[in-house]
Amino acid sequence: QVQLVESGGGLVQPGGSLRLSCAASARIVSTYFMAWYRQAPGKQRELVAHMTSGGPTNYADSMKGRFTISRNNAKNKVYLQMNSLNPEDTAVYYCNAKWLMLDYWGQGTQVTVSS
Repeated sequence: QVQLVESGGGLVQPGGSLRLSCAASARIVSTYFMAWYRQAPGKQRELVAHMTSGGPTNYADSMKGRFTISRNNAKNKVYLQMNSLNPEDTAVYYCNAKWLMLDYWGQGTQVTVSS
């Protein structure tokens, strides 16, 4: 019903920056709980950041101060600005939208931090 498409992933050097985008097929960004997750090979999925419908944001401790989640309601897009990247940030990053019993996921975009 709702499609989420991530983009902006790629290869970046340690200390570099990258901005991920999540485009939604419906006008849900302004009201749904939006979040970014990531999963490295052989590891469990973990929450990177989320944004509530009311606006407050939350970040994992290892990403706090480096990552920023934001949204553009008019474009139905959610962004993840990543700064000061390190190799430990290498993972597939997923966009997630939740509302009541609805839970949508994108296909993910690969982020590789390496020299």
